Amino acid sequence: MKKETIISLIITFVVALITFYIFLPPINLHSLGFLTYLMFLLIIFTICNSLGSIISRRKLKDIFFAPKYFIIGCMIIFGYIFIGNIVFSPIFMSKSYSERIIINQDKNFVTDVKEVDFNKLPLLDKDSTEKLGDRVMGRMPEMVSQYYVSDYYTQINYDGKILRVTPLEYNGFFKWMKNKSKGIVGYITVNSVDGSSELVELKNGIKYSNSAYFNKYLKRHLRFKYPTFIFGDENFELDNDGNPYWVVPVIKYTAVGLKRDVKGVVIVNPIDGETKYYSVGEVPSWVDHVYDAELIIEQADDWGMYQKGFLNTIFSQTGVVMTTDGYNYLVQDDDVYLYTGITSVSSDESNIGFILTNMRTKETNLYQVPGAEEYSAMASAEGQVQQMKYKSTFPLLINLNNRPTYLVSLKDNAGLIKMYGFVDVEDYQKVVVTDASLGIEKAKENYLNKIPSTVTGKEENKVITIEKIINVVMDGNTYYYITDTEGSKYKVSIKVEKDVLPYLTEGSVLNVYYNSKTDVTNITKLEKALD
Repeated sequence: MKKETIISLIITFVVALITFYIFLPPINLHSLGFLTYLMFLLIIFTICNSLGSIISRRKLKDIFFAPKYFIIGCMIIFGYIFIGNIVFSPIFMSKSYSERIIINQDKNFVTDVKEVDFNKLPLLDKDSTEKLGDRVMGRMPEMVSQYYVSDYYTQINYDGKILRVTPLEYNGFFKWMKNKSKGIVGYITVNSVDGSSELVELKNGIKYSNSAYFNKYLKRHLRFKYPTFIFGDENFELDNDGNPYWVVPVIKYTAVGLKRDVKGVVIVNPIDGETKYYSVGEVPSWVDHVYDAELIIEQADDWGMYQKGFLNTIFSQTGVVMTTDGYNYLVQDDDVYLYTGITSVSSDESNIGFILTNMRTKETNLYQVPGAEEYSAMASAEGQVQQMKYKSTFPLLINLNNRPTYLVSLKDNAGLIKMYGFVDVEDYQKVVVTDASLGIEKAKENYLNKIPSTVTGKEENKVITIEKIINVVMDGNTYYYITDTEGSKYKVSIKVEKDVLPYLTEGSVLNVYYNSKTDVTNITKLEKALD
């Protein structure tokens, strides 16, 4: 082997070590980053070898010897990427793309999604949460100069409470040097229901994070532990005892960068750096985020796009659907769920239904409830107070009175929540907004009083005889309160049957319909029977 070749290999090896330490590419042929890294090393070797040949005054053919092998190496890499990604593309593998996620389509919204409990509803979005988190730091001037609040704010279910949690970060290299021995002193939690926030101080500080340096840098720590793993974006979560952990998904691809999915997670103790890998079926139950929202939406889009083959997506587009822009989170039974709408590919501002996906298990249900897409509902709520120029948050999807309903917050220019809005999913013209200072329960009451209920799910009916009937006006709307001969009480809006209700008297016989029997049953439909 020629002297300049040996020297070129040594230089390339040294460059490889340095760049690997800096850029941390996974040693994995499914990673485009790794293949780019190989091409970079080929370039370094070629330049060094060519310069060596020139310095040694070799013949012209020797100078062009290294570039020849560089070209061959590049052709192999490009060929591997091109051929693999064509063979495994949706053109030939559309069925496998449609099966990236299994979506259950025989689900019922009313039976699956519990009636909303406002004590467990995350009313605060991430923007509002960040403002509250910054206020916590603002009350601790001794920490502001050393740390700043990270923007993770992971939505979790902890100890029966719905929280967003985020760590503090070192405020630059010199602050890391000063504080690295004790680490990051704590993390911030913000209750997504009532807005209470606090800094939780740790007995032993966080040593491994993305604001640390050298081998304490989280991504470098993971790369040296698992050199072949392709990692997704980490989440900051708490276990059942309030101990912080990094939860880092491990990604798998088909060919180079195709059909992204999660094969497991690495859980990192940020205090001592201890790590453990779990496959997707073995992840501890306290973990809320294994799959990220963008991945779920990508897979749901492929499911909607390729169910009837690749050519169908170009020509007839029969049955082709996709997710709507935007998503939100719900919490049910100690798990966090992603919610997003499903609409036709024509984007006609209406949904054919929506999906709920468990962020830990990827179990996904489709609820076929036609209605307004989310941005139409947001615009409808904003239109109620257009003179105020309030902006709506992305809706929460709730089960209100056995009916799918959007709940939005309306914010002013300062980002403060000024009003709550309820919008009927199936008819976004049915919208009521209420001053937020009155509370969410009052907002719900206003909505139910002003919007006549309609039936979703199983409907009950009963023939009654009126013993007593009175009408009252509340917030400009007329309601009738009925007591039947059996002592049961009912409430009905004039909007339900405006041509019948004003003429009812004691002794009138009615066929009434309702969703469920309560102390004062809300009538959704009625018919006058024979007296």
